[in-house]
Amino acid sequence: MPRRGQGGTLAFVESPVQLLNVLEWAHQDAGSPPPAAPTPAPAPEEAGDGFRLTVVVLSPRDPMTRGQLRRVAELARDEGIAVRWEEARGGPAAPLKTVGSLAGELRRARRVVVGDPFSRYVQLMLTLTAARGVVVVDDGTATMEFVSQLAQGERLVRWHRKGARGAQDVLFAPFARRARSRLTPGPPAGGDGGSAQEARHSVEIFSSMPVDASAGRLRETGVTVRANDFAWTRSRFGPPRLTRGTDLVGTSLVETGVVDLERYLEGVAELAREHGAARYFAHRRESGEKLARVAAVTGLEIVRPDLPLELVARRGPIGRTILSFPSTVVHTLPLALAGTPVTVAVCDVDRTWLTAGASPRAEGFLSGVTGSARHVRRLGPAASAPSADPSESGPSDSGPSDSAAPSASAPSAPSASSSVSGGHGESAPGGGARTPPRPAVSPGAGPAGRASAQLYPPAN
Repeated sequence: MPRRGQGGTLAFVESPVQLLNVLEWAHQDAGSPPPAAPTPAPAPEEAGDGFRLTVVVLSPRDPMTRGQLRRVAELARDEGIAVRWEEARGGPAAPLKTVGSLAGELRRARRVVVGDPFSRYVQLMLTLTAARGVVVVDDGTATMEFVSQLAQGERLVRWHRKGARGAQDVLFAPFARRARSRLTPGPPAGGDGGSAQEARHSVEIFSSMPVDASAGRLRETGVTVRANDFAWTRSRFGPPRLTRGTDLVGTSLVETGVVDLERYLEGVAELAREHGAARYFAHRRESGEKLARVAAVTGLEIVRPDLPLELVARRGPIGRTILSFPSTVVHTLPLALAGTPVTVAVCDVDRTWLTAGASPRAEGFLSGVTGSARHVRRLGPAASAPSADPSESGPSDSGPSDSAAPSASAPSAPSASSSVSGGHGESAPGGGARTPPRPAVSPGAGPAGRASAQLYPPAN
């Protein structure tokens, strides 16, 4: 923990992926080569000024999210990082209590790391700090929208939000504007003293998402963009043991009101039949009722990971082919699985899947998530998924051939200063034209017991 009177780095996270990306940022920021085995971080008195890192978990209500956060927090503590758990949503008085308890550390912090710049909680914290450095780590594909809005000077609005601002948005607007100013390099809010160098604060974006399109404009404003290549994950875990089957990754697009449930179930069933999928890795926000229907309709074994999928996949066992809808993992899994023969394939969401209440921006955003993915194999919408035979499939947007993950000898995350070319090598087994027989997966054969909990065994 930072000692009183001395500023360090304060990180605010609200999801397991955000905490994982803070670990990745800290690993890269330390500037040391990946160790062969986990070792504690330097003691506070040995660490460089401003790097003494304390992670504050602004705990959500969702039980699955809380469980994953606790598991990743254990990993952070193993790295010698202080973790502070705040029941930030534990009742009407919780926000005021949380903010009050953090006020002193916010004032002393030399650097603040945040995972979700759209979060009102995070925006409020940004208004209370005079930190000379602000770092934004990935919160999944939302980072793509944040970077675009930041580069265009737009108001920060989540991509799936629809309609006019409500009363709460109007009341919070002054805080949102002040927070946004903290996300743009310049004089500290309310500051006027010192030299120009002293007066300015820095902003860094640490991301594995493709932000190249906005990079030039961000540089003009003074924002630094650094690539997250999941070096910490690869140095600590794996390589994984591979199964012969195919795994399918679930999505919360139904829960967010973007995709129709019935169309989603049809799409999952089609993908499972076409590619011989055996397991369905549920998103932490998917409801139990929906997962029960997925199991009943598809016969898939449902796995609810208790760690982010990047860690589950790297620890293994994992299928040689991983199918996903447009989501964060189509960008992160190829990096986390670099050097393995795993193929990540992404299935488009057809416009007919979208609900009547979906944001007008939804189709374009999801298409952008898919189209910008690198080191993946592109599939059409599940209802018209093409044959997996390389001779019958069309060209991939990610390169001249269907590709496995990039080699671990030179892993590269997309960034403002580096572009990653298409595939390296041939598709791994499990993606052939003919549907392979469904492998038998016993309750103990999956990641359960190492990094996941399994529910809803295959329906027979």
